[in-house]
Amino acid sequence: MNGKLKWTSGTALDVGLAGLLVLVLASACAAPTAAPEATPVPTIPAATSVPAPTATTVPTDEPTAVPTPTRTATPLPPTATPEPSARYELTFEATWSEATHPVAFPPNPHFSGLIGASHSSSVRLWEEGGAATPGIQNMAETGGKSPLDGEIAALIESGDACGLISGGGVNPSPGSVTVSFAVTQDCPLVSVVSMIAPSPDWFVGVSGLSLLEDGGWVEQKVVELAPYDAGTDSGSTYTAPNEPTADPETIYRIEVEPLLIDGAVPPLGTFTFTRVGGP
Repeated sequence: MNGKLKWTSGTALDVGLAGLLVLVLASACAAPTAAPEATPVPTIPAATSVPAPTATTVPTDEPTAVPTPTRTATPLPPTATPEPSARYELTFEATWSEATHPVAFPPNPHFSGLIGASHSSSVRLWEEGGAATPGIQNMAETGGKSPLDGEIAALIESGDACGLISGGGVNPSPGSVTVSFAVTQDCPLVSVVSMIAPSPDWFVGVSGLSLLEDGGWVEQKVVELAPYDAGTDSGSTYTAPNEPTADPETIYRIEVEPLLIDGAVPPLGTFTFTRVGGP
């Protein structure tokens, strides 16, 4: 050989290359590749527990709430309960006279017998601004107790009244008279009348006066008596002849002569109600 590689035909070249490849692979298998050194992983320290921050109270301008003291309710005293009934004396002190009412003062001044009733608040025997019943009309015009006593009896029967009040009159006036009567819790009101005589249809009285006040029976009550016109006779003086009013008026307070004196109407007397005990 002359030192030169002589390439033969393609077959010889393929055999040479194949042998070279076998040698390379054999060398690689004989010496295993060393694994690369592992890179150390840094150790992460365990989490340290950190205490929660303590809440700090921040002062403010708001006032500190003060607890409201518990109050114990003081029991109220028991409401007074009136006795089931009470007994009264009514004293009619008539003061009507020529000295108190000098204008055209009549002869023989007097008052008719007292008549009325104890009753409930559901009825009135008479009242200012109301029409006179036949009983009130006759009492005011003649002094008679009938038919007013019958009207009262009907109220008693229906349960609206509890008792008749009937007493003497005052003759002459000035003078006084007393009558006694009973009231109950069902009938604590009283209505009593008396005719001014002589007169066309004038009278004095009280209407629906309660003797039960503030949970108890009153010990004494004084009422000044004003004159009223029944509205059924049109006479204007003490001794005027009968003059029936064609269209009766309602009951009204008299504020003209002869009862008007110096711009005012003096009372004709008083009713004094005095409690005298039980029935």
